[in-house]
Parts: sequence; structure tokens; C-alpha cells
Amino acid sequence: MRLWVLLSLLLLQETLPHVIGQPAKSKRPKEPGENKIKPVNKKVKPKTPKMKERESADSSLKSQSILTQVMDKGRFQKLAATLSLSAGQSIELRCKGSNVIWNYPSYLDTFKDSRLSIKQLDKYGQLILANSTAADTGEYSCWLQLCNGNKCTKDETKTGSTYIFFTDKEELFVPTPSYFEIVYLNPDKPAVIPCRVTTPSAKVTLHREFPAEEIETDGTDIIYDVKKGFVYQHPTSDHKGIVYCKAESQGAPQISIKYHLLYVEVPKGPPSTTIAASSNRAELSDSIHVICTVLGEPDVDVNFRWQYPGQEVRDVCPG
Repeated sequence: MRLWVLLSLLLLQETLPHVIGQPAKSKRPKEPGENKIKPVNKKVKPKTPKMKERESADSSLKSQSILTQVMDKGRFQKLAATLSLSAGQSIELRCKGSNVIWNYPSYLDTFKDSRLSIKQLDKYGQLILANSTAADTGEYSCWLQLCNGNKCTKDETKTGSTYIFFTDKEELFVPTPSYFEIVYLNPDKPAVIPCRVTTPSAKVTLHREFPAEEIETDGTDIIYDVKKGFVYQHPTSDHKGIVYCKAESQGAPQISIKYHLLYVEVPKGPPSTTIAASSNRAELSDSIHVICTVLGEPDVDVNFRWQYPGQEVRDVCPG
């Protein structure tokens, strides 16, 4: 009887710790580090974009630009959005394609500059500008033209463009043919004071002639674009007057030409015309002056067409 009670107590001591939630005693001592969890040496590769996706994106961007610059020893270079060259250098650009159209600073056409040469070869179009000057600073672009009979359209998927600065320490501002320009301020669209520079790093400020003061460029209403000049985003009558620009770049500051800002507010619609003659009666061999006047927005091109007895209708150059 006593033996049975003793065995019962021993069994109760072994099972009791499990009942009250305490850990049970191990029957043997644990070896050092026996219960430690061994780390799993599993290498996790960082997530990166799929090569095919990146290659396709890069290739699509490259395929859009067909413009390259010819370097020394027959090498070619893809052009970025801007390019800086020293005035006096010559440059050769090429655009891949059999029907290439070029765009470049318009004054080169206006003065029929012999320094500019454009050719169309079998597989590419070629533009060569020799002995560059600060005045050549501007955008140079090209695109392929798709033609179906007499109708031609621009291929938007195959174009190229770059803005070239022809830097000249003596000419910080891009030269203009005149010493005074009129800029119309229209309340419905931005106005540009086109004092562009030949050195993109030049510090440019805008100044009013009277009263003499610097005009603050806040980056919102008035901003400076190195490719355009100062832009009035929302012109008002308070902006009218005579202004000029000042540029500084490692030397004495330079002053641009003056710009006369005129505020105009004309109603939208087609131009209105009036016609008047110096006389409504004349003898044979007399001279008569007929004046046609057009009123409308100042920056809208107008074509005059005259018709009078005994003559066929003919066009006159835009006025």
C-alpha cells in the first residue's frame, strides 16, 4: 500500500508541471547550442527591372532620334538636348533617311548664307555649317517626310533635335539685325523678350529703362528660358515700357538691345479692312493712289489680293 502511494506521488510530480504551464524537466542535460536555430544561407536576389523591358525602352528612345554629329576620323555621336561649341568651329550633322527635312535658325535663309550647305544623299540628309558665329545659336532639328503622291506628312516617330550654343566671350547675347525691337503684350498668351545668350552658364537679368530698376524674375509670372529669353506668362498693362537684358560670364557685363513692350488688347476675330482712293474721278494719264487698310491682331500675317478692271487677280506679298 505504501509503495503504491509513493509511486503515485512520483507520477504526480512529473505530470504537475505540464498542468500549470511550466516547462518539463529534461531527462538529460542539453548539449551546448542544441536548441539554437541554424540560419538558412539562402541568397535573395534584389528585384531589378527585366532586361528585355529596359532594352526595349532604351531602344525605342534611340529609334526616335535620327540626328547625329560627325566627329573626327569618321566617328558619329548621338546628340543630347543641348550642345556647346566655340564660335568659329564648323559642324556637320546627319539625319538617317531618304527624305529628310531640316529646321535651323531662320536668318540663315533670310540672308542666304553661303556657310550653310544642305544635301540629300541616298541614306541620309546632311547639314554643314562652316565658320560658325554667335548668331548661329539656336535649334537644329530634322525629321523624315512621308509622301503619298503630292501629299506629304511628318513622320513623328523619326525625328531629331538639338539646341546648339556657339559660345563667344565678345558676344554673350545672340546678335540681332536691329538695335530695337517691339514686343506685343497680349493678355491671352505669353510674351517673350528674346534676349538669348550664347553661353548657357551666363547669369542674365531683366531691367526696366524708366524708372531704372531690375525686374524680379519670380519663376512663376516671369521666367527665364535660356533657349527663348524672358517669358511673361500673363502679360498686363503694368508690364509695358522699354526693357533690356544684362548678362555676366567671367568678365564685364554686357547689355542687350532694347525692347519696347506694347500692351494690346484687340477683340478676337478676323481682321477688318477699309479701302480709300485719292480721288473718285480722274482724267486719262492721271495717277490715283488706292490704300487698303487692315485692322487686327499685330502678330497675324496678312496677304493682300488686288482686283481692278482690265487686270487678272494677282497676289501680293504678305504685308
